[in-house]
Amino acid sequence: MFYKFAKIIVFIFQKIFFRISIVGKENIPMDGRLILCSNHHSNWDPVTLAVFFPRQVHWMAKKELFSNKIFSKILLSLGAFPVDREGNDLSAIKKALRLLKEEKVIGIFPEGTRVKYYNEEHIKSGLSLLAIKSKSQILPIYSEGDYKIFSKVKIIIGEPITINVEENKKLDNDVYTEISKDIMKKIYSLGG
Repeated sequence: MFYKFAKIIVFIFQKIFFRISIVGKENIPMDGRLILCSNHHSNWDPVTLAVFFPRQVHWMAKKELFSNKIFSKILLSLGAFPVDREGNDLSAIKKALRLLKEEKVIGIFPEGTRVKYYNEEHIKSGLSLLAIKSKSQILPIYSEGDYKIFSKVKIIIGEPITINVEENKKLDNDVYTEISKDIMKKIYSLGG
């Protein structure tokens, strides 16, 4: 209930102050487990993506955002959950896998921080690990725009990606990272 209310309020705000265009809405799967994956250049990214997305998105958010008790309660009530970007956060991975098993949508920024341009040094392995372990599709999204008042913001949604690996094949962190890098290259290529 709170999620829908917040979504409406932010939608109205964004409609007034930004010029948002969305390309590729037809690529959004309306059911089933899904990992929404995007580049990350603004604090507005998760808010904007959640507002236009027809299903609730459970964002993996840096744990530092949960340090303020009031803001933490708001984030948790919106379905976000904390992740430690510095190491392998098993509790966040388990939470994400549980949500995906329940056929929900999780949102992730594999770069782990805001970046202006593609830089594979920032890309983490978690995206491909979650997709492979949960057998989830990845919805690649590229967004561009600076979110200045009355500026244009463009969101491009690509076709869902399925990662196929051999059954029982052991993958290490380096392999997961390379797969995640390949996906991020596809995301950035949506922007041209």
